[in-house]
Amino acid sequence: MSRWIEPVTLEGEHVRLVPLTREHEAALTAAASDGELWKLWYTFVPAPGETGAYIDTALDMRDRLGALPFTVIDKRSGDIVGSTRYFAVEEANRRLEIGHTWYAKRVQKSALNTEAKLLLLTHAFEKLNTIAVEFRTHFMNHASRAAIARLGAKQDGILRNSGISRNGAYRDTVVFSIIESEWPAVRANLQLRLDR
Repeated sequence: MSRWIEPVTLEGEHVRLVPLTREHEAALTAAASDGELWKLWYTFVPAPGETGAYIDTALDMRDRLGALPFTVIDKRSGDIVGSTRYFAVEEANRRLEIGHTWYAKRVQKSALNTEAKLLLLTHAFEKLNTIAVEFRTHFMNHASRAAIARLGAKQDGILRNSGISRNGAYRDTVVFSIIESEWPAVRANLQLRLDR
């Protein structure tokens, strides 16, 4: 049976996104250690010793729910520097979410993230013919909210008490989206940012 989202490698000048495998575990653990990203209470990045379970969950989402998790590779160094994925896949409605995204501290706020989003969105809108791509983040994750807005996504709303965080705190989730008619302007903006 064919899947709507088949495994694919997406590559640009700065970044290569390859399908996540269990063989990436050690390098992902090292990437998360750059900045001790698991200490951010409002996001989920695997702590040392949790990366295997993180990968197992991502691959289970792929197999059961049609998600596509990626490992992010910095082309300049060849290092694995993070992870991202397509998930919350609604093939019948041609919608999906981009998320579970995190990067080693050394590549945050670099051209790498901008290009990764450009590659993911281009594939979503131009190959998968999505009508909308969503992004969600914790209300308290102000850096992520600003980064999503810089992409050109519009805030749809805030889901109050949408979940419970690892520390037991209730999570308010901010929902953003880019719809099909907005994609040409978003693409031009991302390309301009990369060219700079």
